[in-house]
This record gives sequence, structure tokens and C-alpha cells, in this order.
Amino acid sequence: MPQGNGIRGSKDLRARFRKFLNLTNERKKMSKTTLRKRIALVAVSAITAGLLSVVSAPVASAARQSAHTNIDGATMDSALSGTLNASMFTSVVPSTGLTATVPTDNAGTAATQKGLLNKDSSSGTAQTATILAGGQVSFYAPVSTASAFTATGGSFSAADFVGNLGETVVYNASNSTVLLTSTTGAAALVATTVATLWTAPTTVGTYTVSLLTGFIPGTTSGSSVVPTIDTLPQTLSGAILVTVVATSAGGAWSSSRSACKIDVAGAALSYSSTPALDLTSTFADGDSAYIQYDLNDAYTQNLAAGNITVTATNGALVAVATGTTTLAGTSSTAILAGSGDADIVRVTQGTAGAPVTTTVTISYNGTTVCTKTITIRGAVANLTVGNIATQALSAVSTDNGSQWMYQKTGIYTAGQFTVIATDSAGNVVDTNSTLGSYSANSGTGTQIPSLTVNTRSSTSNASSPLAYNFGGFGCGATAGEASVSIKFTTTATGKVVTSSPFVARCAGTASTYTVALDKASYLQGDVAKATVQFIDSKGSKANNMVAIGANSWVLPYMTAVDSTITATTGASATSVTAADGSVVYTFTVGTTTAAVGGTYTGVVSFSAPALGVNSTPTYKLSTGGDTTTNADVLKSIVALIASINKQIQALQKLILKR
Repeated sequence: MPQGNGIRGSKDLRARFRKFLNLTNERKKMSKTTLRKRIALVAVSAITAGLLSVVSAPVASAARQSAHTNIDGATMDSALSGTLNASMFTSVVPSTGLTATVPTDNAGTAATQKGLLNKDSSSGTAQTATILAGGQVSFYAPVSTASAFTATGGSFSAADFVGNLGETVVYNASNSTVLLTSTTGAAALVATTVATLWTAPTTVGTYTVSLLTGFIPGTTSGSSVVPTIDTLPQTLSGAILVTVVATSAGGAWSSSRSACKIDVAGAALSYSSTPALDLTSTFADGDSAYIQYDLNDAYTQNLAAGNITVTATNGALVAVATGTTTLAGTSSTAILAGSGDADIVRVTQGTAGAPVTTTVTISYNGTTVCTKTITIRGAVANLTVGNIATQALSAVSTDNGSQWMYQKTGIYTAGQFTVIATDSAGNVVDTNSTLGSYSANSGTGTQIPSLTVNTRSSTSNASSPLAYNFGGFGCGATAGEASVSIKFTTTATGKVVTSSPFVARCAGTASTYTVALDKASYLQGDVAKATVQFIDSKGSKANNMVAIGANSWVLPYMTAVDSTITATTGASATSVTAADGSVVYTFTVGTTTAAVGGTYTGVVSFSAPALGVNSTPTYKLSTGGDTTTNADVLKSIVALIASINKQIQALQKLILKR
């Protein structure tokens, strides 16, 4: 038989709730936050049969909510907070009476709750909360229109609002909906606060509480009508998905709702949905490391007071306190009685100046709640000098070497050597300018008039080039070398550490060069190395403070491996040589083009020294196959016949003697 509108409406409603149930079954596949948001929106849509429009509501911050719940108590005459017609707040202050309370018209009664276990910090249409069966909370909101609270379970009571005369509060038959309007006309309501008390169902499950605002459009253009309990406001301004549980899962430490991190200074840490990331795990000699932590249960609530024990390995000292400051510890174990709400642990060296790597363990009533490994560097114990260059004549310690340092470390800064400072355990120590000073220790004089460290390190990360200190030395007017050393003095203690001696060499700029191949002959597929040696005007190996300049290479049947050398494009013109004035290039022989055996002469030219005079290295190539010619065969036959004749003659002489 034909179906009427009522039957179609019933089917539509059943379909909406079937979608609601399907979303619930997806809980194993979806994150809790995503699930709650989707169920809240679908449930509200089903209840209102598609009549509501949802407005975008900004999320109120946790601080904003706290200001209305934990500080001023959210009394009705408090200043309005949140977004007008787009925020719904929840009381989180526990009630000390038999029931929860709504805020009143005076400052004497605050909004409270009974049985609320958890509430997120938002105030828009995707809120979540957990409450015990039969618990009570107060919902309140800033509005300027008619408003209604509606729920899929539980009941409302004690609804009220301030700021208008002639207000009307109406409940439906089951008290699952309450409407707050003004009888003086649709446009008479001004900004005010509305509130109501909601009692949760005694049946475990998930329920939605919604805030609706707005007027009903009138029959004439621009007019509006005050809503009724049967015709509710049409704008969804707030919604919360409430999970009702029989018993609390709180009280026990939850790793997912607690936070713990390492920082460089004491600062109380409160749990946030944003992960608490360690600022660092490495500290300088004499510095204190801090571990901040906040322990909560599954509902992000503070734990009951208990025993917090902190231990450190390898002789490190620890202290623990609630707040942001504490004196340094005197033992490797520290104990605190408390809930673990925003505490700090201070970690220091067991012996001044001695490096330590320690694992700090924090436990609450015997359960490990946080483990962190921290390294505190020791005092400077060793200086390692490396990447030593050859300085130009008549130069000072701050001159030259930027390209050399770039090629060796990746940092473009002047210098002829690097210094790495380490503690007694081999850990890199950042010797920035506040820690101490570098100076020459020995070997300076006429040949090496100055020896300094010009650019200081800025990290103790051994894998970073910023761990280098960049030093330089000056040179006299003549070529030569001297054994020198450098020292570091720690400002706080006066301790002096000296490097091993190293050779500082001075030479002139290149005026000529030679090119030498590593072998006289090559087979196809061989690797060939060409060494370019730059010489100064006195015949000494040149310094490496000046770039090699433009160059060109022609080596038949050879292909460069580690540079872009071609007949028209040489090696990088801005690069510098090794400290001895040489540079080695690598080639493969006849790998891209089959080599033809023979003797070849290459042509190599560097424009900077000797005004581009060419070098012509000669070499032989062989394909590796049989290269024997007819002449070679004939020569071998003649030699063989001559050998046979000699043997016959020798045999004849032997017979005649007998």
C-alpha cells in the first residue's frame, strides 16, 4: 500500500540513527578524538531532523575556560567570555555539597560539578567529557538570542539567565530540552549568560548535549519569531559528547596523559596534547640539567599524593621539588611526597669538572613514570689540532684560508688550522668565548710571529662543523716552518690545557707547476692519478692560500672521476691545493671509449702560475689483448735458430774431444 509522509519520516529518522550506530562501531578503527567529533555532529543532526545549521565556533583556550571555572567560579554576573552565540562552557570545579550548582545572578554561587572525570579544553561543537553515571554538571554560555539546551539522555534543571526582564524558561515533558527566551519580543534579548544543570543518565553510554541559538524566520521579509519548545532555535552553537561510565578509570598513572621533558632551566610543566619534547640532552661543564614532569591519570587529573623517587646512575646528583626552583642535590637519590603535578628534577655532576652520562629514573609509588639520559660535559682536558694549511709569506693570523676551511669543514671562514676541545671522556666541549680563552703556547717568533684562534665553536655536537674552533698563524717574509702549540685557559678555574706541537709552514705563492701521472703505462679500465705540484719562486712547495685558477686538461682516452675536467672545462678554479701545494685528480682509462694502444702526450694548463705554461705528461696505453706483430714473430724465429746453432756447435766440440 502507498506509504504516507509519516512513514517516510520514520524511515528517514531510523536511517539517521543507523548511521549513528555505524559510527559507534567504527571506534576500533578511528582515533578517539575523531570519533567523538563525528558522533556528536551526527547525533545532533538526527535529533533535530535536519533542521539545524552549524556555525563555525572558535575553540576557547584552556586558560579561558580555567578563568571561568577555577578562578572566578563562573558566576552569572561575571564578564561574558567566549564567542557570543558560539561557545558553551562546562563547570569543572567539584561541588562540596550534595549536588552540583549552576551560576546565579550574584557572585555568591559558582558553577560546580559532581562526578565529572574529564573535560577537554574546547568550547565549540566538538567537545568531549567523561562523567560517572548519575553525575551532574553545569553548562553555561554567552548568548544574545533565544537559546536552548537539548540532550540525547539525562535531564535538565535549574535553568536561568540574567540581563533581561520577562524571561521565560520552558522544559519539555522529559526535561531533555530546556528553552530560554524573552517574552518582550524577538529582538529584545541583549547579550547575557544562560546556564542550566544537567544530570547524566544512570545507564552507561555516550550522549550528546547541545546548545542551540537564534530566532525563527518570520513570514515577512526581515521578521523573526521567538522559538517555542516545539520549534527550537536552528543554529548549533555548542555540542559536547559525554561518555557516561559506571566506575572511574582514574587515579592510576597514565603515560598518554602525562608529560616529561629535559630543559635547560627549571619550569613547571603541565600536560598538553602537544608532545613535550626534550630541549636537549647535553649540557656544558658546571651546568644543571632539568627534567620537568606532570603526572596525570587517564582523565588528565592529578594523581593522589604518593611517593616520588628519583635516581641517577654514574654518580650524578639529583634534587626534586614542586615548582620551578630547587637547590642542587647532594645524593644520587631524591624523594618527594606529592602528586607529581608540575614538578622539576635538577641534575648536576657528582664531581666538579668531571664528565658524566647518567640515566635518571623517576617513579611514582614504585612505578617508573619517566626515564631520561643526560650528558654533562667535563672541563676541557685535550686540544686536538687538525686541518693544518700552509700560510702565505708576510701574512697575519687572521688572513686567508677561507676556501681551505670550506673544503675541509664546510665552514667558510679564515684560518690555517682547526682545534677540537674534548673532556677526559672524549666528549666534545664547546669552548665559546664565555668558557675561556685561547692563546699561543710555544714556537712563535720570527718565522711564526702570531698564533691565534679567531672563530670559536658554538656547539658540543661532534657531528657538526660548528664544533670546530678556527685558528690561524702569521708568517714572516721568508719561507720556512716552526713547531708551535696552542693552549686554552678556563676562566672559572684558571685550568690550562695545551695542545701537542704541530708544524706551521710558510711558503710563497705558486709560480710554476708540474703534472705527474702515477704510472708510465696503463691498460684499458685502469685508474690513473695525476698529481699537480705547485712550486713558489724559490723552488719550495707553494702555500695553499691562493686558488688554483682557471685550467684545462687534454688526456686522450682518460675521463675524470672526481672533477669535471674536460678539454675546455678544468677543475674548480676557486679550489685550493693540499697543505703541500699539491692536488691529485683521478681518471679512468678508456672506459667510455675503447682505447687504441699507443703512446700519448697530454696537455695540461693552469693560468695562474707561470702565465699558463703547459705541462705535457706522456704515457702509454694498451688494450690488454695480443699486440704481437709479424716483425716480432720473425725476430723471435731468428733468435730461436741462433740458439739452436749454438747448441749444435757445443755438442760437436764435446764429441771431438772424446
